[in-house]
Amino acid sequence: MRISILALDGLFDTGLSVTLDTFLVANALSKRMMGGTPRFDVSVVGVRKRVRSRHGLAVPVQGIVARPKPDWVVVPALATSMPDELVESLERPDVRDARAQLLAWQQAGVRLAASCLGTFILAETGLLDGLEATTNWGLAPLFRQRYPNVRLDESRMLVPTRLGVTAGAAMGHLDLALWLVRTVSPELATLVSRYLLADIRSSQAAYIIPNHLAQADPLIQRFEQWSRKNLRSGFSLQDAASALATSTRSLQRRCQDVLGKSPLAYFQDLRVEHAQALIRAGTLDLESIAAEVGYGDGATLRSLLRQRLGRGVRELRTDLL
Repeated sequence: MRISILALDGLFDTGLSVTLDTFLVANALSKRMMGGTPRFDVSVVGVRKRVRSRHGLAVPVQGIVARPKPDWVVVPALATSMPDELVESLERPDVRDARAQLLAWQQAGVRLAASCLGTFILAETGLLDGLEATTNWGLAPLFRQRYPNVRLDESRMLVPTRLGVTAGAAMGHLDLALWLVRTVSPELATLVSRYLLADIRSSQAAYIIPNHLAQADPLIQRFEQWSRKNLRSGFSLQDAASALATSTRSLQRRCQDVLGKSPLAYFQDLRVEHAQALIRAGTLDLESIAAEVGYGDGATLRSLLRQRLGRGVRELRTDLL
Protein backbone atom coordinates (compact mmCIF):
# COMPACT_ATOMS: atom_id res chain seq x y z
CA MET A 1 0.00 0.00 0.00
CA ARG A 2 1.33 3.42 -0.98
CA ILE A 3 0.57 6.07 1.67
CA SER A 4 1.32 9.79 1.55
CA ILE A 5 1.14 11.85 4.74
CA LEU A 6 0.28 15.48 3.99
CA ALA A 7 2.36 17.68 6.29
CA LEU A 8 1.47 21.32 6.99
CA ASP A 9 3.12 23.98 9.14
CA GLY A 10 2.18 23.76 12.81
CA LEU A 11 1.17 20.12 12.69
CA PHE A 12 0.80 18.02 15.83
CA ASP A 13 4.25 16.44 16.36
CA THR A 14 2.95 13.30 18.05
CA GLY A 15 0.29 12.77 15.39
CA LEU A 16 2.89 12.67 12.63
CA SER A 17 5.44 10.62 14.54
CA VAL A 18 3.02 7.97 15.81
CA THR A 19 1.63 7.52 12.31
CA LEU A 20 5.11 7.09 10.83
CA ASP A 21 6.22 4.79 13.66
CA THR A 22 3.18 2.52 13.27
CA PHE A 23 3.96 1.88 9.61
CA LEU A 24 7.67 1.50 10.40
CA VAL A 25 6.87 -1.21 12.94
CA ALA A 26 4.39 -2.84 10.55
CA ASN A 27 7.01 -3.09 7.82
CA ALA A 28 9.61 -4.48 10.22
CA LEU A 29 7.26 -7.11 11.64
CA SER A 30 5.99 -8.06 8.19
CA LYS A 31 9.55 -8.86 7.17
CA ARG A 32 10.89 -10.37 10.39
CA MET A 33 7.94 -12.31 11.81
CA MET A 34 5.75 -13.03 8.82
CA GLY A 35 8.46 -13.84 6.32
CA GLY A 36 7.20 -11.26 3.88
CA THR A 37 8.28 -7.94 2.48
CA PRO A 38 7.46 -4.44 3.75
CA ARG A 39 3.78 -3.78 3.07
CA PHE A 40 3.75 0.02 3.22
CA ASP A 41 5.50 2.60 1.07
CA VAL A 42 5.17 5.73 3.20
CA SER A 43 6.15 9.26 2.22
CA VAL A 44 5.71 12.66 3.83
CA VAL A 45 4.65 15.22 1.24
CA GLY A 46 3.88 18.92 1.41
CA VAL A 47 2.37 21.77 -0.57
CA ARG A 48 5.36 23.84 0.53
CA LYS A 49 9.07 23.02 0.32
CA ARG A 50 9.66 23.81 3.99
CA VAL A 51 7.39 22.62 6.78
CA ARG A 52 7.84 22.95 10.55
CA SER A 53 5.92 21.21 13.27
CA ARG A 54 4.24 23.06 16.13
CA HIS A 55 7.39 22.52 18.20
CA GLY A 56 9.49 24.08 15.45
CA LEU A 57 11.05 20.86 14.17
CA ALA A 58 11.83 20.76 10.46
CA VAL A 59 9.72 18.15 8.68
CA PRO A 60 11.46 16.74 5.59
CA VAL A 61 8.80 16.72 2.86
CA GLN A 62 8.82 15.56 -0.70
CA GLY A 63 7.12 17.32 -3.55
CA ILE A 64 3.74 15.91 -4.46
CA VAL A 65 4.43 15.77 -8.20
CA ALA A 66 7.65 13.84 -7.57
CA ARG A 67 5.75 10.93 -6.01
CA PRO A 68 3.63 8.23 -7.69
CA LYS A 69 -0.09 8.46 -7.03
CA PRO A 70 -0.77 7.11 -3.53
CA ASP A 71 -3.47 4.65 -2.54
CA TRP A 72 -4.19 6.65 0.60
CA VAL A 73 -3.47 10.18 1.80
CA VAL A 74 -3.41 10.83 5.55
CA VAL A 75 -4.01 14.33 6.93
CA PRO A 76 -2.54 14.73 10.45
CA ALA A 77 -3.85 17.32 12.90
CA LEU A 78 -2.77 20.89 13.29
CA ALA A 79 -1.64 21.43 16.88
CA THR A 80 -4.14 23.69 18.59
CA SER A 81 -7.02 23.38 21.02
CA MET A 82 -8.34 26.93 20.55
CA PRO A 83 -11.28 27.42 18.14
CA ASP A 84 -10.22 30.92 17.07
CA GLU A 85 -6.68 29.79 16.32
CA LEU A 86 -7.93 26.81 14.33
CA VAL A 87 -10.32 28.92 12.25
CA GLU A 88 -7.48 31.32 11.48
CA SER A 89 -5.24 28.43 10.46
CA LEU A 90 -7.88 27.06 8.10
CA GLU A 91 -7.66 30.30 6.10
CA ARG A 92 -3.90 30.08 5.54
CA PRO A 93 -2.70 29.93 1.91
CA ASP A 94 -0.95 26.59 2.43
CA VAL A 95 -4.12 25.08 3.90
CA ARG A 96 -6.14 26.35 0.94
CA ASP A 97 -3.58 24.72 -1.38
CA ALA A 98 -3.84 21.51 0.64
CA ARG A 99 -7.62 21.53 0.15
CA ALA A 100 -7.19 21.85 -3.60
CA GLN A 101 -4.70 18.99 -3.61
CA LEU A 102 -7.05 16.78 -1.60
CA LEU A 103 -9.78 17.41 -4.16
CA ALA A 104 -7.40 16.51 -6.97
CA TRP A 105 -6.38 13.29 -5.18
CA GLN A 106 -9.99 12.32 -4.59
CA GLN A 107 -10.87 12.88 -8.23
CA ALA A 108 -7.95 10.62 -9.15
CA GLY A 109 -9.36 7.80 -7.01
CA VAL A 110 -7.15 8.25 -3.96
CA ARG A 111 -8.78 7.44 -0.62
CA LEU A 112 -8.50 10.08 2.10
CA ALA A 113 -7.94 9.72 5.84
CA ALA A 114 -7.76 12.35 8.57
CA SER A 115 -7.41 12.33 12.33
CA CYS A 116 -8.20 14.82 15.07
CA LEU A 117 -8.10 18.37 13.66
CA GLY A 118 -7.00 17.03 10.31
CA THR A 119 -10.69 16.25 9.85
CA PHE A 120 -11.38 19.99 9.71
CA ILE A 121 -9.05 20.33 6.72
CA LEU A 122 -10.81 17.44 5.00
CA ALA A 123 -14.23 18.91 5.82
CA GLU A 124 -13.16 22.25 4.32
CA THR A 125 -13.06 20.55 0.90
CA GLY A 126 -16.77 19.72 1.09
CA LEU A 127 -15.99 16.05 0.47
CA LEU A 128 -17.45 15.04 3.84
CA ASP A 129 -20.83 16.65 3.12
CA GLY A 130 -23.58 14.08 3.48
CA LEU A 131 -21.22 11.55 5.05
CA GLU A 132 -20.67 10.39 8.61
CA ALA A 133 -17.50 11.55 10.34
CA THR A 134 -15.82 11.92 13.70
CA THR A 135 -13.32 14.48 14.96
CA ASN A 136 -11.56 15.81 18.04
CA TRP A 137 -14.40 15.65 20.59
CA GLY A 138 -13.24 18.87 22.28
CA LEU A 139 -13.92 20.92 19.13
CA ALA A 140 -17.02 19.04 18.01
CA PRO A 141 -19.29 22.10 18.61
CA LEU A 142 -17.15 24.16 16.22
CA PHE A 143 -17.10 21.33 13.67
CA ARG A 144 -20.87 20.97 13.87
CA GLN A 145 -21.38 24.72 13.42
CA ARG A 146 -18.88 25.05 10.56
CA TYR A 147 -19.90 21.92 8.64
CA PRO A 148 -23.64 21.41 9.19
CA ASN A 149 -23.92 19.04 6.24
CA VAL A 150 -21.55 16.49 7.79
CA ARG A 151 -23.20 13.82 9.95
CA LEU A 152 -20.88 14.14 12.94
CA ASP A 153 -20.67 11.54 15.69
CA GLU A 154 -17.78 12.51 17.95
CA SER A 155 -18.42 9.56 20.26
CA ARG A 156 -16.87 7.23 17.66
CA MET A 157 -13.12 6.80 17.34
CA LEU A 158 -13.12 5.69 13.69
CA VAL A 159 -15.70 6.31 10.96
CA PRO A 160 -15.01 4.60 7.61
CA THR A 161 -16.96 5.84 4.56
CA ARG A 162 -16.76 5.54 0.78
CA LEU A 163 -14.39 8.54 0.85
CA GLY A 164 -11.95 6.99 3.31
CA VAL A 165 -11.89 7.27 7.11
CA THR A 166 -11.89 9.88 9.86
CA ALA A 167 -10.53 9.38 13.37
CA GLY A 168 -10.95 11.03 16.76
CA ALA A 169 -8.85 13.21 19.01
CA ALA A 170 -5.07 13.34 19.50
CA MET A 171 -4.01 9.70 19.83
CA GLY A 172 -6.68 8.80 17.29
CA HIS A 173 -3.72 9.05 14.90
CA LEU A 174 -2.58 5.71 16.28
CA ASP A 175 -6.04 4.16 15.87
CA LEU A 176 -6.15 5.43 12.30
CA ALA A 177 -2.74 3.99 11.42
CA LEU A 178 -3.62 0.62 12.98
CA TRP A 179 -6.90 0.62 11.03
CA LEU A 180 -4.99 1.13 7.78
CA VAL A 181 -2.63 -1.72 8.68
CA ARG A 182 -5.66 -3.92 9.35
CA THR A 183 -7.06 -3.25 5.88
CA VAL A 184 -3.92 -4.87 4.47
CA SER A 185 -3.53 -7.68 7.01
CA PRO A 186 -5.55 -8.29 10.20
CA GLU A 187 -2.79 -10.64 11.37
CA LEU A 188 -0.13 -7.94 10.92
CA ALA A 189 -2.32 -5.37 12.68
CA THR A 190 -2.60 -7.69 15.67
CA LEU A 191 1.18 -8.05 15.81
CA VAL A 192 1.68 -4.29 15.59
CA SER A 193 -0.93 -3.69 18.30
CA ARG A 194 0.81 -6.11 20.65
CA TYR A 195 4.23 -4.67 19.87
CA LEU A 196 3.05 -1.10 20.54
CA LEU A 197 0.81 -2.07 23.49
CA ALA A 198 -2.11 -0.46 21.67
CA ASP A 199 -5.47 -1.56 20.33
CA ILE A 200 -7.95 0.05 17.97
CA ARG A 201 -10.64 1.67 20.09
CA SER A 202 -14.18 1.80 18.78
CA SER A 203 -15.26 4.77 20.88
CA GLN A 204 -13.92 7.95 22.45
CA ALA A 205 -17.09 8.49 24.49
CA ALA A 206 -15.32 7.58 27.74
CA TYR A 207 -12.87 10.45 27.19
CA ILE A 208 -15.41 13.20 26.50
CA ILE A 209 -15.73 15.88 29.20
CA PRO A 210 -19.28 17.32 29.07
CA ASN A 211 -18.25 20.45 30.95
CA HIS A 212 -15.69 21.25 28.26
CA LEU A 213 -18.30 21.01 25.51
CA ALA A 214 -20.65 23.28 27.43
CA GLN A 215 -18.12 26.13 27.29
CA ALA A 216 -18.89 26.56 23.58
CA ASP A 217 -22.20 28.34 24.26
CA PRO A 218 -23.48 30.50 27.18
CA LEU A 219 -26.95 28.89 27.24
CA ILE A 220 -25.51 25.39 27.19
CA GLN A 221 -23.11 26.34 29.96
CA ARG A 222 -26.00 27.48 32.15
CA PHE A 223 -27.97 24.34 31.24
CA GLU A 224 -25.00 22.22 32.29
CA GLN A 225 -24.86 23.99 35.67
CA TRP A 226 -28.62 23.51 36.18
CA SER A 227 -28.36 19.85 35.21
CA ARG A 228 -25.59 19.08 37.71
CA LYS A 229 -27.75 20.51 40.51
CA ASN A 230 -30.68 18.32 39.47
CA LEU A 231 -29.09 14.95 38.70
CA ARG A 232 -30.81 13.25 41.63
CA SER A 233 -34.26 14.71 41.08
CA GLY A 234 -34.41 13.86 37.41
CA PHE A 235 -34.89 15.70 34.13
CA SER A 236 -37.73 18.00 33.17
CA LEU A 237 -37.37 20.00 29.96
CA GLN A 238 -39.95 22.52 31.13
CA ASP A 239 -38.24 23.03 34.49
CA ALA A 240 -34.87 23.46 32.79
CA ALA A 241 -36.19 25.99 30.29
CA SER A 242 -37.97 27.97 33.01
CA ALA A 243 -34.87 28.08 35.19
CA LEU A 244 -32.83 29.33 32.23
CA ALA A 245 -35.44 31.91 31.19
CA THR A 246 -35.81 30.43 27.72
CA SER A 247 -38.36 28.32 25.83
CA THR A 248 -38.24 24.56 25.59
CA ARG A 249 -37.94 24.88 21.82
CA SER A 250 -34.96 27.24 22.08
CA LEU A 251 -33.19 24.94 24.54
CA GLN A 252 -33.79 21.90 22.34
CA ARG A 253 -32.58 23.72 19.23
CA ARG A 254 -29.46 25.08 20.91
CA CYS A 255 -28.50 21.69 22.33
CA GLN A 256 -28.89 20.14 18.89
CA ASP A 257 -26.89 22.87 17.17
CA VAL A 258 -24.01 22.89 19.66
CA LEU A 259 -23.93 19.35 21.04
CA GLY A 260 -25.68 17.36 18.33
CA LYS A 261 -28.07 15.85 20.86
CA SER A 262 -31.22 16.56 22.86
CA PRO A 263 -31.23 18.19 26.32
CA LEU A 264 -32.21 14.83 27.82
CA ALA A 265 -29.28 13.05 26.12
CA TYR A 266 -26.85 15.65 27.47
CA PHE A 267 -28.41 15.35 30.93
CA GLN A 268 -27.79 11.60 30.73
CA ASP A 269 -24.17 12.27 29.72
CA LEU A 270 -23.73 14.19 32.96
CA ARG A 271 -25.31 11.35 34.91
CA VAL A 272 -22.88 8.89 33.33
CA GLU A 273 -19.90 11.16 34.02
CA HIS A 274 -20.85 11.55 37.70
CA ALA A 275 -21.56 7.84 38.04
CA GLN A 276 -18.10 7.04 36.64
CA ALA A 277 -16.47 9.30 39.22
CA LEU A 278 -18.40 7.66 42.08
CA ILE A 279 -17.65 4.14 40.84
CA ARG A 280 -13.93 4.85 40.64
CA ALA A 281 -13.96 6.42 44.10
CA GLY A 282 -15.11 3.06 45.43
CA THR A 283 -16.93 4.40 48.49
CA LEU A 284 -20.54 3.58 47.44
CA ASP A 285 -22.24 0.44 46.19
CA LEU A 286 -23.96 0.48 42.80
CA GLU A 287 -27.48 0.96 44.18
CA SER A 288 -26.38 4.05 46.12
CA ILE A 289 -24.59 5.44 43.08
CA ALA A 290 -27.71 4.90 40.96
CA ALA A 291 -29.72 6.90 43.48
CA GLU A 292 -27.14 9.69 43.46
CA VAL A 293 -27.57 10.16 39.70
CA GLY A 294 -31.33 9.77 39.60
CA TYR A 295 -31.85 6.12 38.62
CA GLY A 296 -34.13 3.77 40.47
CA ASP A 297 -31.84 0.77 40.53
CA GLY A 298 -28.31 -0.34 39.81
CA ALA A 299 -29.30 -2.59 36.90
CA THR A 300 -30.54 0.39 34.89
CA LEU A 301 -27.32 2.29 35.54
CA ARG A 302 -25.20 -0.75 34.72
CA SER A 303 -26.95 -1.11 31.36
CA LEU A 304 -26.55 2.59 30.57
CA LEU A 305 -22.83 2.55 31.35
CA ARG A 306 -22.26 -0.46 29.13
CA GLN A 307 -24.28 1.13 26.31
CA ARG A 308 -22.62 4.55 26.52
CA LEU A 309 -19.03 3.62 27.39
CA GLY A 310 -18.59 0.05 26.27
CA ARG A 311 -17.33 -0.73 29.77
CA GLY A 312 -18.85 -2.52 32.74
CA VAL A 313 -18.75 -1.47 36.37
CA ARG A 314 -15.85 -3.80 37.17
CA GLU A 315 -13.78 -2.33 34.33
CA LEU A 316 -14.55 1.21 35.46
CA ARG A 317 -13.41 0.47 39.01
CA THR A 318 -9.99 -0.54 37.72
CA ASP A 319 -9.83 1.94 34.82
CA LEU A 320 -6.96 4.41 35.21
CA LEU A 321 -8.25 6.90 32.63
